[in-house]
This record gives sequence, C-alpha cells and structure tokens, in this order.
Amino acid sequence: MGYFPQWRVRQGSDAAQGQVISTDERLPWPQTIAMGLQHVVAMFGATVLAPLLMGFDPNLAIFMSGIGTLLFFVFVGGRVPSYLGSSFAFIGLVILVSGYSGQGPNTNLGVALGGIIACGALYALIGLLVSAIGTGWIEKLMPPVVTGAVVAVIGLNLAPIAVKGVTGNNFDAWMALVTVLCVGAVAVFSRGMVQRLLILIGLLLAYVVYALLTNGAGLGKPIDFAIVANAAWFGMPKFVAPVFKADAMALLAPVAIILVAENLGHIKAVSAMTGKNLDRYMGRAFLGDGVATMLSGSLGGTGLTTYAENIGVMAVTRIYSTLVFVVAALIAIVLGFSPKFGAVIQTIPGAVLGGVSIVVFGLIAVSGARIWVENRVDFSDNRNLIVAAVTLVLGAGDFTLKLGQFALGGIGTATFGAIILHAILSSRAAGRR
Repeated sequence: MGYFPQWRVRQGSDAAQGQVISTDERLPWPQTIAMGLQHVVAMFGATVLAPLLMGFDPNLAIFMSGIGTLLFFVFVGGRVPSYLGSSFAFIGLVILVSGYSGQGPNTNLGVALGGIIACGALYALIGLLVSAIGTGWIEKLMPPVVTGAVVAVIGLNLAPIAVKGVTGNNFDAWMALVTVLCVGAVAVFSRGMVQRLLILIGLLLAYVVYALLTNGAGLGKPIDFAIVANAAWFGMPKFVAPVFKADAMALLAPVAIILVAENLGHIKAVSAMTGKNLDRYMGRAFLGDGVATMLSGSLGGTGLTTYAENIGVMAVTRIYSTLVFVVAALIAIVLGFSPKFGAVIQTIPGAVLGGVSIVVFGLIAVSGARIWVENRVDFSDNRNLIVAAVTLVLGAGDFTLKLGQFALGGIGTATFGAIILHAILSSRAAGRR
C-alpha cells in the first residue's frame, strides 16, 4: 500500500441507493464535487460564527480552514475523512486575553494569535507522543465522564457571552429569540439536508426577518449593504502577525487538551460509522491538526479542530470518501479570496448572530451530555458524579486561578480539574479493591 489510498471509483447510482462509499473509494468527479460543496455548507455556519465572535476576519478563517484541511489530509495519508474548522474552545480565552469588546474587528488580535500557536505546538507534541506510545494513556486520562464534562463546559462557559451580546436593547433581545425560533423550526419541521443545515438556514431566515423589520419597517438598526456593493469580488486575505506574550500563551496552550478530546471523539465516531479501526492514525491526526492550528495562528486565523457537522453529513449520506474533503478544502480556499463574500458575512446583524450563538453554545453543552449517554456513564458511581458536578460548576461559573501573573480561566480550570480529580478519585477507588 502507498502513502495515500488508491481510490476506487464507484458509480453515483451506488450512493443514490444508499450504499456505503468507503474512505478509499470515490464517486465520479461531478458527484464528488457536489459532496465537497455540501460539506463546505455544513461547516460554514460554525466556521464563520466562531471568528465573528472573537473579532477575526471570517474570510481569512474560511481560507485557513481550507489550508488546514489539506494539511490534515496529508498528515493522515488521506485515511481519515475530516474537515478542520474554527474551534469554539478558543472563544472565551481569546476574548479574555485580547480584551475584545464583542463588536467589529479585534484590535488586539496578535496577542491571541501567539496563544493559538502555543496551543497548536502543544497539540502537535501530544500527537508525536501518541504516535510513539499509542492512545491508551489518553483514554485513561480522559474517559467519557471527563470528555463529556469538558465539552459541556465549553458551551456553558460561553453562555453569558451570547446572552449579554443581545440584551443591549429590547429590539435586539426579541430578534435573538426570533432567531432561536427560526433555527428550532428548521431543526424540527424540516427533513434531509435542510435539517442537517439547521444553523445556516435558520440564520438566513432570521436575517430576512431582521431586514424586513429594520430596512423595511424601520423598527431597528438597518442592515448596511453598501459594504457589499463596495467590496471587490477577488482579493488577497488580510493576514495578521502574531504577538508572543508568555501569559497569553500559557493561558491558551491548555486548550490543546480540549482539542485532543474533540479529535479523539471524532475518530472514534468515524471508525464506528465506517467499520474501520482508525486508531493507528490518531497520533498523525493530532499532529496534523496541531500543525494546521500553528499555521492558522501564524497568519491571523483561528485555532482549528475536526467538525461534528461533517460527521453528520457523512452519517446521512454514507459517503466517507476522503477525496470529498480535498474538494471541500479547495472550495473554502477559493471563498477566502473573495472580499465580497466576507462583506456579506459582516452584514449579519449582531442580534441574529447572538441568537444563533445561544443555540450553538447550547448544542455544545448538550453534546457533552450526549457523550455520557452514548458511553453509558454510571452516575450512581460517586466518582463520576463528583467529577461531572465539580467540572460543570467550575466552567459555568468561570472559576479562575491565579499564580503570579498567570491566570487560568474557567474552561482551563474545569479541564484540568476534571482530569486531576478523576485521576485522584480513581486511584483511591483502585486502592480499596
């Protein structure tokens, strides 16, 4: 076998009949391109939302997600179907270290970028360690009770950001609720791919409602479409140089633990769906994601992670061909070269963005609980109960520990608290047996 698979061509009729298209197979190029576009749309909502919440350039974030996905593809030898998009795990800490106000471009972005690069470096080192000695130690340190709690904490820690962002005036608060209802309606009353794209389509519906009420009826701040008209169709992304500050780097580097948990869950899920054990690519996947995050941070992009939205698309279509993700990455790179595309994104009203954030952050919190359910975590065991309870409160309450000039925020204390507490309580339980 070569480094990359020899993708065997399957007919489009096979996919139409619901047959599985494996990782080392592909559809004819027209269907492959269509599937790549579908994956771009699936990840679009979250990959654009995360940079907007942190004050990053969404055009550059899309561009770097494409570059990062191609890097990941090379590192895993085209064996793991995955798209890398903006990670929500960075949001709270990026806002903290950069002092971002929540509106417009982040003027202190460089400090956050230095921290993102430090996180990517630690992530890459973990990947090298996993490649050398295997994944057993990670699974022992981060069993489902820990990973579920850590994922849930990300959503809970970000909840105040979403709520405060839409309660500045009464109109925005009501529009945020309308946005939540739009997303909910798509999630419940639609079917097929429309339902899979609930965030994107719900956002578009709320956008139209907002435009009708403001630009049409004059009830709130109207959308300014002049920036779209004045933007060029093609242009270079605006790169930003990182600034390396020890305190910001120390604060953001531990996010690597969260990214490990996300990527571990992603590969386990894909392995279950495809019937192929992909554990041997785990170290290379961590290394690829870490290097992609370092490169993204070096040029002004967000930290990157594997995306659950794309797992959903694969689950629905049963098409796992890794070449689909190469096409998706190339489409994202092309979009990154369009300032007009970025200008359209910037017209999204803050109230609509805040309403979508409420849904997305809530879904992140619930996905942590889903990990507990799917892995049958036993909460009659006091060890699991204490680990989950303490972790959730530390993260939701944004419990911060300070050691001199270094401060560890809520997500960091919750993550390390969960790992350390579980290890201590497990050793105590083992001593009793």
